[in-house]
Amino acid sequence: MNRPAAPRGTLYVVGTPIGNLEDLSPRAAAALAAGRVVACEDTRNTRALMVRHGLRTRLVSYHKFNEAERAESLLALLRRGESVALVTDGGTPGISDPGALLVRRAREEGHRVVPVPGPSALTALLSASGFPPGPFTFIGFLPHRRGARRKCLEGLRREPRPLLFFEAPHRLPASLDDALEILGDREAFLGREMTKIHEEFIAGRLSALCAAFAGRTVRGEIAFLVQGATEVAGRAGAAVAERPASDPGGTTGVDEPPAAAVLRLLQAGWDRKEAMRRVARERGISRRDVYRDMLRGRKGAP
Repeated sequence: MNRPAAPRGTLYVVGTPIGNLEDLSPRAAAALAAGRVVACEDTRNTRALMVRHGLRTRLVSYHKFNEAERAESLLALLRRGESVALVTDGGTPGISDPGALLVRRAREEGHRVVPVPGPSALTALLSASGFPPGPFTFIGFLPHRRGARRKCLEGLRREPRPLLFFEAPHRLPASLDDALEILGDREAFLGREMTKIHEEFIAGRLSALCAAFAGRTVRGEIAFLVQGATEVAGRAGAAVAERPASDPGGTTGVDEPPAAAVLRLLQAGWDRKEAMRRVARERGISRRDVYRDMLRGRKGAP
């Protein structure tokens, strides 16, 4: 006698608005209504979305602190043939938010996993940046601790593709300062509170972004894009071809060693940090590279 097949549940992985509640798609609303429960990071945030669209499905919390435990109860619903909708506070689960564990377990047990695409901070930032279309490297959130963050950035210095980061508001100034020092003064583009009332975009070099947030209380969701190493090297090479070695207007000679260029600016009365920053910017390298060249010069001195 054949046993009846075990019921298959359906896990809807639903993309939700990153700010503007009107960005919820009709299909996403239908998936939220169809679920026995909606698993979400913060029930308060998701409840506001549900109320706005007249949805009454029960909410349960599903976040990084209870992910393993909650996954078991959600899988139990799927085993009974129920539907579960999985959301994050904004965007798509499993990108920089919890979700991968539940999706993997559901697939292993043979349940249907149905993606319902929606708004994305990645594509929103890229679309408004004006950066050339093509490959990019998504990093997500940098490590919280300064040492680990700087080590991560150090490992990205030679990444040829543009780098896309998320960052918490209270860590943004420190992360931008570290990025400037380690990656060099590259072109960048930042979006804050995208699709919300206080939406803000800032374009320019990393030094301009650092200046924009220096001494400022930062609030909201943030993503920023930084030029890749290949583009930096290409522009530096073009500058070498187009500029003379000595610029009467004060530009450092790009064919002289960075340490020599810094020394010349210091002799002209420049502040040391500003001199290093200028030399790094004009060569498309980081201030750390300039500093290392200065150290090599000292070790080689008689």
